[in-house]
Amino acid sequence: MSAPRLTTIGFDADDTLWQNEQFFRLTEKRFAALLAEHGDHEHIAARLLEAERRNLALYGFGIKGFTLSMIETAVAITNGEVPGSVIGEILAAGREMLSHPIEPLPHARETVEKLAGSYHLVLITKGDLFDQERKLAQSGMGDLFDAVEIVSDKSAATYASIFSRHGDGPQNSMMVGNSLKSDVVPAIEAGGWGIHVPHELTWAIEHAEAPVAAPRFREIADLGELPALVEALAKPG
Repeated sequence: MSAPRLTTIGFDADDTLWQNEQFFRLTEKRFAALLAEHGDHEHIAARLLEAERRNLALYGFGIKGFTLSMIETAVAITNGEVPGSVIGEILAAGREMLSHPIEPLPHARETVEKLAGSYHLVLITKGDLFDQERKLAQSGMGDLFDAVEIVSDKSAATYASIFSRHGDGPQNSMMVGNSLKSDVVPAIEAGGWGIHVPHELTWAIEHAEAPVAAPRFREIADLGELPALVEALAKPG
Protein backbone atom coordinates (compact mmCIF):
# COMPACT_ATOMS: atom_id res chain seq x y z
CA MET A 1 0.00 0.00 0.00
CA SER A 2 1.38 3.43 -0.94
CA ALA A 3 1.94 6.09 1.71
CA PRO A 4 -0.75 8.76 2.17
CA ARG A 5 -0.29 11.76 -0.12
CA LEU A 6 0.04 15.18 1.48
CA THR A 7 -2.77 17.37 0.17
CA THR A 8 -3.79 19.69 3.01
CA ILE A 9 -1.81 22.06 5.24
CA GLY A 10 -3.22 23.71 8.34
CA PHE A 11 -1.65 26.86 9.76
CA ASP A 12 -1.99 28.27 13.24
CA ALA A 13 -2.26 32.08 13.33
CA ASP A 14 -1.07 33.68 16.58
CA ASP A 15 2.72 33.48 17.02
CA THR A 16 2.93 31.39 13.86
CA LEU A 17 1.90 33.87 11.17
CA TRP A 18 1.97 37.03 13.31
CA GLN A 19 3.05 38.23 16.75
CA ASN A 20 0.62 37.74 19.62
CA GLU A 21 2.08 36.66 22.95
CA GLN A 22 4.37 39.68 23.20
CA PHE A 23 1.34 41.95 23.53
CA PHE A 24 -0.03 39.82 26.37
CA ARG A 25 3.35 40.03 28.14
CA LEU A 26 3.53 43.81 27.75
CA THR A 27 -0.01 44.19 29.08
CA GLU A 28 0.81 41.87 31.99
CA LYS A 29 3.70 44.21 32.93
CA ARG A 30 1.35 47.18 32.75
CA PHE A 31 -1.15 45.33 34.93
CA ALA A 32 1.50 44.41 37.51
CA ALA A 33 2.63 48.04 37.66
CA LEU A 34 -0.93 49.14 38.42
CA LEU A 35 -1.00 46.80 41.43
CA ALA A 36 2.64 47.18 42.46
CA GLU A 37 1.77 48.15 46.04
CA HIS A 38 0.11 44.75 46.49
CA GLY A 39 3.00 42.53 45.34
CA ASP A 40 5.89 42.15 42.94
CA HIS A 41 5.54 41.30 39.27
CA GLU A 42 6.09 37.56 39.73
CA HIS A 43 3.41 37.29 42.43
CA ILE A 44 0.83 39.25 40.47
CA ALA A 45 1.61 37.39 37.23
CA ALA A 46 1.19 34.06 39.03
CA ARG A 47 -2.19 35.13 40.44
CA LEU A 48 -3.27 36.26 36.97
CA LEU A 49 -2.23 32.93 35.44
CA GLU A 50 -4.27 31.09 38.09
CA ALA A 51 -7.32 33.15 37.13
CA GLU A 52 -6.74 32.50 33.43
CA ARG A 53 -6.57 28.75 34.04
CA ARG A 54 -9.82 28.82 36.02
CA ASN A 55 -11.60 30.93 33.44
CA LEU A 56 -10.61 29.17 30.23
CA ALA A 57 -13.65 26.90 30.37
CA LEU A 58 -15.90 29.94 30.80
CA TYR A 59 -14.33 32.65 28.66
CA GLY A 60 -12.24 30.65 26.21
CA PHE A 61 -9.00 31.89 24.66
CA GLY A 62 -8.34 35.48 23.70
CA ILE A 63 -8.03 39.08 24.82
CA LYS A 64 -11.52 39.47 26.26
CA GLY A 65 -11.05 36.53 28.63
CA PHE A 66 -7.60 37.86 29.54
CA THR A 67 -9.09 41.26 30.38
CA LEU A 68 -11.78 39.72 32.58
CA SER A 69 -9.12 37.64 34.34
CA MET A 70 -7.09 40.79 35.02
CA ILE A 71 -10.14 42.45 36.60
CA GLU A 72 -10.86 39.35 38.70
CA THR A 73 -7.24 39.23 39.85
CA ALA A 74 -7.24 42.93 40.74
CA VAL A 75 -10.36 42.48 42.85
CA ALA A 76 -8.87 39.45 44.62
CA ILE A 77 -5.45 40.98 45.29
CA THR A 78 -6.95 44.18 46.74
CA ASN A 79 -9.56 42.30 48.78
CA GLY A 80 -12.33 43.95 46.82
CA GLU A 81 -10.94 47.46 47.21
CA VAL A 82 -9.51 47.99 43.72
CA PRO A 83 -10.11 51.62 42.66
CA GLY A 84 -12.39 52.30 39.75
CA SER A 85 -9.51 54.09 38.03
CA VAL A 86 -7.52 50.82 37.99
CA ILE A 87 -10.47 48.95 36.48
CA GLY A 88 -10.62 51.70 33.86
CA GLU A 89 -6.91 51.25 33.10
CA ILE A 90 -7.36 47.48 32.71
CA LEU A 91 -10.26 47.96 30.32
CA ALA A 92 -8.25 50.50 28.33
CA ALA A 93 -5.35 48.04 28.09
CA GLY A 94 -7.70 45.37 26.75
CA ARG A 95 -9.12 47.76 24.14
CA GLU A 96 -5.60 48.67 23.02
CA MET A 97 -4.76 45.00 22.54
CA LEU A 98 -7.91 44.52 20.47
CA SER A 99 -6.97 47.37 18.15
CA HIS A 100 -3.21 46.80 17.86
CA PRO A 101 -1.98 46.40 14.27
CA ILE A 102 -0.69 42.93 13.47
CA GLU A 103 3.04 42.28 13.05
CA PRO A 104 3.65 39.42 10.58
CA LEU A 105 6.41 37.00 11.49
CA PRO A 106 9.37 36.46 9.14
CA HIS A 107 8.60 34.45 5.97
CA ALA A 108 4.90 34.13 6.83
CA ARG A 109 3.35 35.63 3.71
CA GLU A 110 5.94 34.35 1.23
CA THR A 111 5.60 30.81 2.57
CA VAL A 112 1.80 30.80 2.45
CA GLU A 113 1.97 32.24 -1.09
CA LYS A 114 4.39 29.51 -2.21
CA LEU A 115 2.15 26.72 -0.94
CA ALA A 116 -1.19 28.21 -2.02
CA GLY A 117 -2.54 26.55 -5.13
CA SER A 118 -0.42 23.42 -4.76
CA TYR A 119 -2.01 22.43 -1.45
CA HIS A 120 -5.34 22.98 0.25
CA LEU A 121 -4.56 25.58 2.95
CA VAL A 122 -6.64 25.91 6.11
CA LEU A 123 -6.16 28.52 8.83
CA ILE A 124 -6.96 26.92 12.19
CA THR A 125 -6.87 29.24 15.17
CA LYS A 126 -8.22 29.62 18.69
CA GLY A 127 -9.48 32.85 20.19
CA ASP A 128 -12.18 35.46 19.94
CA LEU A 129 -14.05 35.36 16.62
CA PHE A 130 -14.06 39.13 15.96
CA ASP A 131 -10.42 39.60 16.93
CA GLN A 132 -9.15 36.71 14.85
CA GLU A 133 -11.17 37.86 11.85
CA ARG A 134 -9.73 41.37 12.30
CA LYS A 135 -6.15 40.12 12.38
CA LEU A 136 -6.63 37.88 9.35
CA ALA A 137 -8.12 40.78 7.38
CA GLN A 138 -5.21 43.06 8.37
CA SER A 139 -2.67 40.42 7.41
CA GLY A 140 -3.74 40.47 3.77
CA MET A 141 -3.37 36.69 3.70
CA GLY A 142 -7.05 35.79 3.98
CA ASP A 143 -7.49 35.15 0.26
CA LEU A 144 -4.62 32.65 0.26
CA PHE A 145 -6.51 30.21 2.48
CA ASP A 146 -9.13 27.81 1.14
CA ALA A 147 -10.85 27.69 4.54
CA VAL A 148 -10.70 29.40 7.94
CA GLU A 149 -11.63 27.65 11.19
CA ILE A 150 -11.79 29.67 14.43
CA VAL A 151 -12.26 27.07 17.16
CA SER A 152 -12.77 27.08 20.92
CA ASP A 153 -10.02 24.51 21.48
CA LYS A 154 -7.66 22.27 19.51
CA SER A 155 -7.81 18.51 20.06
CA ALA A 156 -7.25 15.40 17.98
CA ALA A 157 -11.00 15.32 17.31
CA THR A 158 -10.87 18.95 16.14
CA TYR A 159 -8.18 18.19 13.59
CA ALA A 160 -9.79 14.95 12.44
CA SER A 161 -13.02 16.83 11.79
CA ILE A 162 -11.45 19.85 10.06
CA PHE A 163 -9.10 17.84 7.86
CA SER A 164 -11.95 15.53 6.86
CA ARG A 165 -14.22 18.46 5.92
CA HIS A 166 -11.60 20.57 4.18
CA GLY A 167 -9.25 17.88 2.90
CA ASP A 168 -8.75 14.16 2.44
CA GLY A 169 -8.58 13.35 6.15
CA PRO A 170 -5.81 13.78 8.73
CA GLN A 171 -3.57 11.10 7.20
CA ASN A 172 -3.10 13.37 4.19
CA SER A 173 -2.73 16.53 6.24
CA MET A 174 -0.19 18.60 8.13
CA MET A 175 -0.57 21.16 10.93
CA VAL A 176 2.00 23.94 11.30
CA GLY A 177 2.25 25.98 14.49
CA ASN A 178 4.25 27.29 17.43
CA SER A 179 2.35 25.44 20.16
CA LEU A 180 3.33 21.84 20.84
CA LYS A 181 0.24 21.40 23.02
CA SER A 182 -2.35 22.84 20.64
CA ASP A 183 -0.90 22.63 17.13
CA VAL A 184 1.49 19.70 17.03
CA VAL A 185 0.62 16.93 19.49
CA PRO A 186 -3.14 16.71 18.76
CA ALA A 187 -2.56 16.86 14.99
CA ILE A 188 -0.20 13.88 15.26
CA GLU A 189 -2.69 12.08 17.52
CA ALA A 190 -5.31 12.59 14.79
CA GLY A 191 -3.00 10.87 12.29
CA GLY A 192 -1.47 13.89 10.58
CA TRP A 193 1.91 15.55 10.45
CA GLY A 194 2.78 18.00 13.24
CA ILE A 195 5.30 20.70 12.33
CA HIS A 196 6.64 22.79 15.19
CA VAL A 197 7.83 26.34 14.50
CA PRO A 198 9.15 27.56 17.88
CA HIS A 199 8.43 31.09 19.04
CA GLU A 200 10.55 32.85 21.64
CA LEU A 201 7.49 33.51 23.80
CA THR A 202 5.08 30.72 24.68
CA TRP A 203 2.17 31.09 27.10
CA ALA A 204 2.67 28.83 30.15
CA ILE A 205 -0.65 27.08 29.50
CA GLU A 206 0.60 26.04 26.03
CA HIS A 207 3.72 24.23 27.26
CA ALA A 208 4.11 20.53 26.38
CA GLU A 209 6.89 18.05 25.70
CA ALA A 210 7.98 17.64 22.10
CA PRO A 211 6.83 14.26 20.70
CA VAL A 212 10.32 13.53 19.38
CA ALA A 213 9.65 9.81 18.98
CA ALA A 214 6.61 10.34 16.77
CA PRO A 215 7.39 9.53 13.11
CA ARG A 216 5.24 12.44 11.92
CA PHE A 217 6.86 15.11 14.09
CA ARG A 218 9.19 17.71 12.61
CA GLU A 219 10.64 20.98 13.88
CA ILE A 220 11.85 23.89 11.77
CA ALA A 221 13.55 27.14 12.78
CA ASP A 222 11.11 29.40 10.95
CA LEU A 223 8.45 29.36 8.25
CA GLY A 224 11.09 29.96 5.59
CA GLU A 225 12.07 26.29 5.93
CA LEU A 226 8.54 24.97 5.43
CA PRO A 227 8.29 24.80 1.61
CA ALA A 228 11.39 22.59 1.35
CA LEU A 229 10.11 20.33 4.14
CA VAL A 230 6.70 20.05 2.50
CA GLU A 231 8.33 19.15 -0.80
CA ALA A 232 10.42 16.44 0.88
CA LEU A 233 7.48 14.93 2.76
CA ALA A 234 5.20 15.08 -0.28
CA LYS A 235 7.54 12.94 -2.39
CA PRO A 236 6.29 9.38 -2.99
CA GLY A 237 7.85 6.57 -1.01
